[in-house]
Amino acid sequence: MGFAPAAQPRIGELDAAHRDRIAEILSATRFFNEEEIDVALELFDDAFPRGGTARSHDRRTVPDAPPTGSSYAFLGAVTPEDQLVGYACFGPTPETDRTYDLYWIAVDPLAQGTGGGTRLLTEVERRLQGLNARMLVVETSSRSEYAPTRAFYARRGYVEAVRVPDFYAPGDDRIIFTKRFQGSSNSPAGRGAVQQ
Repeated sequence: MGFAPAAQPRIGELDAAHRDRIAEILSATRFFNEEEIDVALELFDDAFPRGGTARSHDRRTVPDAPPTGSSYAFLGAVTPEDQLVGYACFGPTPETDRTYDLYWIAVDPLAQGTGGGTRLLTEVERRLQGLNARMLVVETSSRSEYAPTRAFYARRGYVEAVRVPDFYAPGDDRIIFTKRFQGSSNSPAGRGAVQQ
């Protein structure tokens, strides 16, 4: 695909028609293997069933989520020409008190450096703060090619909370970053209270 984004992408909603473009973005990053891309697309299909009937959705769980029974929410970074250049997928962590996971965030390599990743993450955080979320959790790899990814999270206030040596493979640690949100209520809503 040949485009040269000059302006900072805007954040918008996704729909089932974006599936193929998401697959292209994930493949273009060269960070994800075929199995990982399949998992990402399964989550997308759960939220945006093709040709299916939309199920009702409890929007108290994830604001502006797709109109299905999915607990996964998706956002896209879109150029002024309406080209999807990045996306994020997030949702509540089962059996926790207002903890959420950022499952996926990816930006087309041709659009990296235009602010799409930052804008996506900022909007995810804004929506979660609207839910009085306590924490957002992000997992990544210790491999050297993920150094820019780890720096991206560190610059945005995420701290390394856990490192599991050799988790993905020998020499490839699982690194878990967290960000706690200021102003979230200290009174627990109960384990799993944000679940559907």
